[in-house]
Amino acid sequence: MTMDRECACGADAVRDQAAFWFARSRDGALSPEEHAGFQTWLAQHDQHAHEFRLLQNLWGAVDLLPDARLQALCTADAPAALPVPSTTRRSFIRYAVAASLVAMVVAGGAYVGLNRQPDYSAEFATVTGERRQVALPDGSVLDLNARTRINVHFFNKRRQVELVQGEAMFSVEHDTSRPFVVQTGNGTVTVTGTRFDVRRDQARTSVVVESGTVKVKGRDAEPGNQVTLTAGLGSSIDAAGNVTPAASVNTAAITAWRSGKLVFDNATLSDVVAEVSRYREKPLRVAQGKTAGLRLTSVFKSDDTDALLRALPSILPVAVRTLADGSQEIFSR
Repeated sequence: MTMDRECACGADAVRDQAAFWFARSRDGALSPEEHAGFQTWLAQHDQHAHEFRLLQNLWGAVDLLPDARLQALCTADAPAALPVPSTTRRSFIRYAVAASLVAMVVAGGAYVGLNRQPDYSAEFATVTGERRQVALPDGSVLDLNARTRINVHFFNKRRQVELVQGEAMFSVEHDTSRPFVVQTGNGTVTVTGTRFDVRRDQARTSVVVESGTVKVKGRDAEPGNQVTLTAGLGSSIDAAGNVTPAASVNTAAITAWRSGKLVFDNATLSDVVAEVSRYREKPLRVAQGKTAGLRLTSVFKSDDTDALLRALPSILPVAVRTLADGSQEIFSR
């Protein structure tokens, strides 16, 4: 991102653009073209990401409001209708989003907490094949899987982590006065103290609980679009922000990455390739069709994915070839 100059398009224009992308992302899943355009816009300047995160933080502040207060706000007398302003559609989107967010936050008394500087802020990231453990000032510990990036902000009454990409195991220090909230773009995970794993992929966010209790909310935070998970249960949030029901999961297998293991239990070869690619510099591909649908049950070391590729032809009817760019492809024999 550009960091050494002011954004050329002006602060108002950036806020307009941020409001447009925020409103569009909450409308539903972005198309591949829209997603690419959004990522390009974010990368153009630090101010773009800052304005977008500000809207996310304001929206996330509704988690601070008690359920009774939220219900009261929803059932209060509606204000008189406002005339549609004679501004551009983009400016009106900015006005509608900003007005709605500020109204909700101010009504709950949370705006003051968000508007001040956090007590603690940090960013942590891992590269291909790297695992890293991070200790936070509250005593919580984060284990980061490969290709993971998180932003941490601690406020007086809220501990907030944005999982930008990748996967992390959260061992959260208990503190009922400061909920620990993980934001993933399409939903939130809220706890006061527990151990749980969150993985953010392009299409969904997956959550599994090792101990304690967590609340998983979808993007719209409707009463029917959330679930409470206890030890041994998991759920996911799709790209549209919809939460799946709680289901029993193999927590040990899912979190085996922390000890350098890749555990596959009847996983499709396409899922295996996606996971293994997190630990390889060069991309790993699988031929489409029936090859991608082949299933694998086995355990491998994450720091020796070449061993997996050597063993694969003796387990499944496939072969592995190296392409001109140095990447490798799995195909049917």
